[in-house]
Amino acid sequence: MPGSVPSLPPAAVADTAPSPVAVSGPAHLLRVTLLMAGSCLPILGAVLIAPVLPKMQDHFESVPGAKALVPLALTVPALALALLAPFAGVIVDRLGRKRLLIVATLLYAVFGTAPLWLESLGAIIASRALVGVTEAAIMTCCTTLIGDYYSGHRRVKYLALQTMCASASATVFFVLGGAAGSAGWRVPFWVYAVSLALAPLMVSALPGPAARAAADEVPAEVEARRPFPWRQLAGICALTFFGAMVFYTVPVEMSYLLDDLGVENSGVIGLATAAASAATVGGAVTFARLKRSPDPMLPAVLALCAVGFAVMFLAGNAPLLVVGAVINCVGTGLLLPALLTSAMSRLGFEDRGRGTGLWMAAFFGGEFVCPLVLLAGESAVGSLAGAVGVLGLAAAVVAAGLWASRRRAGTVDARPLPEQLA
Repeated sequence: MPGSVPSLPPAAVADTAPSPVAVSGPAHLLRVTLLMAGSCLPILGAVLIAPVLPKMQDHFESVPGAKALVPLALTVPALALALLAPFAGVIVDRLGRKRLLIVATLLYAVFGTAPLWLESLGAIIASRALVGVTEAAIMTCCTTLIGDYYSGHRRVKYLALQTMCASASATVFFVLGGAAGSAGWRVPFWVYAVSLALAPLMVSALPGPAARAAADEVPAEVEARRPFPWRQLAGICALTFFGAMVFYTVPVEMSYLLDDLGVENSGVIGLATAAASAATVGGAVTFARLKRSPDPMLPAVLALCAVGFAVMFLAGNAPLLVVGAVINCVGTGLLLPALLTSAMSRLGFEDRGRGTGLWMAAFFGGEFVCPLVLLAGESAVGSLAGAVGVLGLAAAVVAAGLWASRRRAGTVDARPLPEQLA
């Protein structure tokens, strides 16, 4: 009925239990730091070598097809991550989160630094694909462990913090890659060795997660027959795929949009991108402080993203374009943790690895196709700004559809999470 507290899936009810690990003190701080650092490793893989691609292009200019292959070295980890995250999720549930995380973190350094010694462009691209394999395991494990260790508002808080760290680290890694790249295109690959320092700390500081008492009360024979919540997760994964395109449009296309407006100064472009990144962090901080159930927020958040796209479409000058980008990025900063928290609320302990892997596949799949979709849109409507406007219209339509669906279901409600009402 309208105005009532929406019924929650069994996993969400179980999540009202207290956190199974300490939530204060030095051990807690180290645990959170390691999970956030691990979550940033896939971002490191995505942006670190972007500034040195022109130098790589020059080095391999004699290789047939180098013009297409060199950019592939940047994007193939995301593709591998999207394709393999569901399998990583299955392995997480079967082998254990902590064990897989430590192995993947060690292999990340091995594959990440491989281009320091490899001479073949094909071998370098293959090593980058293997980086994506380890990223799929690392990101799935870190997110799953956040869901295991924390419940209720603490889980919301740390999933939002994960978004903040990822957004902020993208800017830091881009700058770091550019600075290191001034000494040669191979130099930035040394940074991947940082994971060797993280793995030993993970061994000692991350406790082995255990199912909560609420889950333990379910009889074993009933638990064995419990099906995976495919239907509940399908909708949120489809929405996440679209949300990832919304999320990555500004980071990927901002420099091109500014260029179309006649802005070619790299310093100005960098400042504009930094402002948008800061807005994403601000949105994530806001989400962590709202203490609301995520599902009722999604229509309004997507509508905010659509408004930002509309301003960017209509912008005739750089300042107005930046205003639109900031509005959009506040929305995307809210959107990502809302989607992830919504997915987590649908998963019990035994399914959390597989479910998180599917969510990661949807998100990074959307990231991978984002520039392709916008390129197709640009060809269809004649300009990149027009393509952004079409994506904004699509976001508005999705927002309206979600709002109408919630109205029909009688579940429009913005009350605090049940654990806040206790």
